[in-house]
Amino acid sequence: MSLKGFQFSVVEAAIKKPGRKDLALIFSEIPATAAAVFTTNAVKAAPVLLSAERIAGGKAQALVVNSGNANACTGAQGMLDARKTSQLLAAGLGIAEELVQVSSTGVIGVPLPMDRLTAAIPALVGACGSADIDDLATAIMTTDTFPKVAQRSGSVGGVSYTVAGVAKGAGMIMPNMATMLSFVLTDAAIDPALIDSIFRRSVDRSFNAITIDGDTSTNDTCLLMSNGAAGTPVIAAGTAEAEQFAGLLDEVLLDLARLIVKDGEGATKFVEIRISGAESDADAKRAAMAVANSSLVKTAFFGQDANWGRIFAAVGYSGARVNPDLLALWFDDVCMANSGIFSGGDAEARGTEVLRKKEFSVRVDLGLGQGSATVYTSDLSHEYVSINADYRT
Repeated sequence: MSLKGFQFSVVEAAIKKPGRKDLALIFSEIPATAAAVFTTNAVKAAPVLLSAERIAGGKAQALVVNSGNANACTGAQGMLDARKTSQLLAAGLGIAEELVQVSSTGVIGVPLPMDRLTAAIPALVGACGSADIDDLATAIMTTDTFPKVAQRSGSVGGVSYTVAGVAKGAGMIMPNMATMLSFVLTDAAIDPALIDSIFRRSVDRSFNAITIDGDTSTNDTCLLMSNGAAGTPVIAAGTAEAEQFAGLLDEVLLDLARLIVKDGEGATKFVEIRISGAESDADAKRAAMAVANSSLVKTAFFGQDANWGRIFAAVGYSGARVNPDLLALWFDDVCMANSGIFSGGDAEARGTEVLRKKEFSVRVDLGLGQGSATVYTSDLSHEYVSINADYRT
């Protein structure tokens, strides 16, 4: 990867248990223009509160992230621990503490083991530059079964640049923010007046268009850092270069979002839900999310049961405007119902064959307008229950 001006390190701090590298660092050699979005959950983890306060300045130079412990619901001590972590890292790197972002993921309600974490920070700083982005993606995993990395390249004024990102997440996935951590880096120079709006738009199209179980976590964080180390001209709003960068950012975030859904806890299916013909895009999104979050729909996907009625029911209670006599539904290219009426036994058999695939689409046309939306989801399996029943043990 040709990403310039960023260094990584990962070490073992035995935060939850020994045997894996669970503390990671992203360091930009120069302060980066930055933007971030965080969970909308009213119960926010200490690192989220601290990082949200700091990102308001529009700059970041380092991020420290641990897995195994969320540092959420830990009271005043949790905030003290987040601040101490950032203080130690800033001192070790020789940078202003306000430029340090802090992130955590793991079990909620358990204090950080600060003795082990603080003891590991000198090694983390000392190893800066020794790891790569794949190591970073592995270190932030919790119930994930594989690391999630995506990247694209572009150019401005003949100068090449890279957009690269990592993500973690497999359960407690629900938009605003999608329940996960994601850190996206570019060595292009982005106008500070542009970076926040372009990032939020991209998040809405990707991480806010996925759901696994409808639960929004306490620690959702998505951070973008732009350090300009590639030497590109500054990418400004309203230019072709800005549109190109936005497209590349969309692709990286959507790749990561899709990987999260494919790694959904216990998931055996990856399902694209497409709603068309709605009165508005907002109505389409309501309908799509109702289908994607329905436990009845998701268990039908797992059981390969072409139960299209459950999908119509979810659309009906979504809050979107619906005329049942106009509804049509397809599994891939198999029309299961038209004008609100079942297409018959042949469609049932063909629809069941579609649901036997690992990946398929469900499309519902509301027949009312031009509004549309696409979201991504997984099925709901026995394994999901087992993973989450045993998560803390």
